[in-house]
Amino acid sequence: MAQTREIRAVYSATTVTVYQAYRAEIASAAVAAGRFTEPFQRDRMTWIKPSFLWMMYRCGWALKEGQEHVLAVEIRRDGLAWALDHAVLSHYDPDVHQSAEAWKRQLKASPVRVQWDPERDLHLRPVPGVRSLQLGLSGEAVRRYVDEWTVSITDVTGLAHRVHELVRAGDLEAARALLPVEQLLTPICQ
Repeated sequence: MAQTREIRAVYSATTVTVYQAYRAEIASAAVAAGRFTEPFQRDRMTWIKPSFLWMMYRCGWALKEGQEHVLAVEIRRDGLAWALDHAVLSHYDPDVHQSAEAWKRQLKASPVRVQWDPERDLHLRPVPGVRSLQLGLSGEAVRRYVDEWTVSITDVTGLAHRVHELVRAGDLEAARALLPVEQLLTPICQ
């Protein structure tokens, strides 16, 4: 089956919302400051995800240890464009890369990793044929993310828990109604 790579996100003409999950200390400090601050670590790769349901899969509805707080991070759209322009696939693909060695050189030089992971449904099962974007930011990309791209940070843990409760109760219609309205963001790269 052919895989469709999609960037679905909540966005405006100037911003895109991405999600991350953190422990309480990092999330609380970020929300209070309106930007990432200590104890957030700039020297580590940080992964951003435009898909709310993929984030729920990753953090287990904000129940996994160290991922108990889900943040909706509104970033500048030109920041996301910069990240995509400077990204390298996180794995070697002979259809994309000249050679494994060339890919390794690109990977080492790039501050951004791209992964295309299976999109998720309300039960967090893979959506057949649809891959969602996940970006790993390091070095210069983390600095830009923290200092230039971040517009606002909102704790959406309560929303995550409420949607999860509705899914567990079998009320998928009500759960779906609470989901952030994500639309296809174009253009798509890699």
